[in-house]
Amino acid sequence: MAFKAEIPYGAYWSTPFARWQGSFASLHSVEFAAHVTKRELAKRSISPQDFDFGVLGLSVPQRHAFYGLPWLAGMAGAPQVAGPTVMQACATGVRCLLTAAQEIESGAASVALTVTCDRTSNGPHLYYPNPQAPGGTGTAENWVLDNFGCDPLGGHSMLATAENVASKHGISTSQQHELVLRREAQYRDALADDSAFLRRFMTLPFEVPTADFRKTATTLAGDEGINCSTPEGLARLRPVAAGGSVTFGCQTHPADGNAGLIVADAARAKALSTRPEIAVRLLGFGQARVPLAHMPEATIPAARRALDAAGVSLAQIDAIKTHNPFALNDIVFARETGADLDSMNNWGCSLVWGHPQAPMGTRSVIELIEELALRGGGYGLFTGCAAGDSAMAVVLQVGDR
Repeated sequence: MAFKAEIPYGAYWSTPFARWQGSFASLHSVEFAAHVTKRELAKRSISPQDFDFGVLGLSVPQRHAFYGLPWLAGMAGAPQVAGPTVMQACATGVRCLLTAAQEIESGAASVALTVTCDRTSNGPHLYYPNPQAPGGTGTAENWVLDNFGCDPLGGHSMLATAENVASKHGISTSQQHELVLRREAQYRDALADDSAFLRRFMTLPFEVPTADFRKTATTLAGDEGINCSTPEGLARLRPVAAGGSVTFGCQTHPADGNAGLIVADAARAKALSTRPEIAVRLLGFGQARVPLAHMPEATIPAARRALDAAGVSLAQIDAIKTHNPFALNDIVFARETGADLDSMNNWGCSLVWGHPQAPMGTRSVIELIEELALRGGGYGLFTGCAAGDSAMAVVLQVGDR
């Protein structure tokens, strides 16, 4: 079943992703996203007045984030737009896409602005007052590091979920390292011909603004802080956890950045597209949750539910993208579904270019669309795990209108 909602071809964008404490570390993520959105809309000659709905996704709070989507829309030149601010960890990008699609499907809106942003750098340190505690002392948390390190439901880290799955499925360190080399090679394809693939949706070179957005602080040629692994270098790494299999080399890194896309009904999507003859149709979404502390497995049932909702089999899928914070995510997905491990995640993935939770899924969907466009069309699947042993997935089709 196809949604009425479509993504206008070319009406999407992403910043480069910068490894945490890098070039984006001083930029307020919502203000930065508004700055980029305004520029990218102008680049495509899309008027901010076209929007009648919006969704903002983020997973790391920023100052004034209480005002969420209306604040971002106003800064981006669309003060008439209202809508929700969504937080679903690494599933935020797909959740925002579904939220926009549902608004279009219901007839409540015709053109939706979807923006996702995060800054893991310099994450907030929160204090929770407790007047009933001894001396009235409250508790505090480092939003980013403490939550990476502990799922409060089970008291385990995200790394522990990976080790549990690796042990259950017999996935070795060497198998994980081998896949890392494959994924990095696929990403290097995106850098060929002066980053021709990235330039399909990313403005390069990218001017990094100062914190007040008045000047250019520096310029990036592309994603910042990318690893260039070698078999010898990976082989020297020891597992992070004693007795485990996951090294620092076979997991992603925290990062900063933002990404956005437009969702619209078919008529408006055609009008807003850079190539009106191409239709990007949303066919189905899926969500799933697996047993406690087995997060990497969640991509499998989420993908199956999205495929069922779309009425498409995995054999019909022409391109697969995953959120793979651990290399073993892809290994277990391929084993359990029969997907081809080597041909997943062409052109790049979050294992390589990093993990700013909210925009990660949005960028993956954008890259999936562009891969299918280069193929001349077809069906695509994106699936990605998220905190709480959950995942979301989406199936889309790129084809002739």
